Amino acid sequence: MSDLVRFGIAIDQELLERFDARVAAKGYENRSEAIRDLIRADLVEQVDDPHAQVTGTLTLVYDHHVRELSERLTDIQHELGHHVVSALHVHLDHDHCLEVVVMRGEASLLRNAADRITAEKGVMHGRLTLTGVPVPEASRADFHGPADHAHGPHGGHTHVVGTPRLTGRPSAGAEKGAHEHGRRKR
Repeated sequence: MSDLVRFGIAIDQELLERFDARVAAKGYENRSEAIRDLIRADLVEQVDDPHAQVTGTLTLVYDHHVRELSERLTDIQHELGHHVVSALHVHLDHDHCLEVVVMRGEASLLRNAADRITAEKGVMHGRLTLTGVPVPEASRADFHGPADHAHGPHGGHTHVVGTPRLTGRPSAGAEKGAHEHGRRKR
């Protein structure tokens, strides 16, 4: 590192003690390196250009007993089409589920989708984490391959390609069963 600059921080004693314990637990040699990592982590998540191509994760905790919430969350993800790369669903307890949705696309699109999802009744916690790591050029269109293709035993299906509509209505193609992985049409 070149041109290191020293600066002072005023901090509450209890907060400093907790931070020092964290610095030691993570194996940092000193506070400075820990603070540099915190700053780097914050800056990589800060994407100022709404049109920047980014990758992000949306982490949700929700009450799965809320009427039709699971279906609404799935519908929103399907509206996003190829922007949703993957989703992980975990049952936390009898009432609560955790879901992690990995997305790629323009920062504004991902933020709008996250806002819409976290505003759903029954979502208790939601956090979008973006990284400015560039999205590969091949991923910007339909990185998944041709729109019509098969996934082994699931059979063929069509992906909706293009800009999703986040209006609460099905996107173009959704009424045709646009992304069916062996599921029955509704």
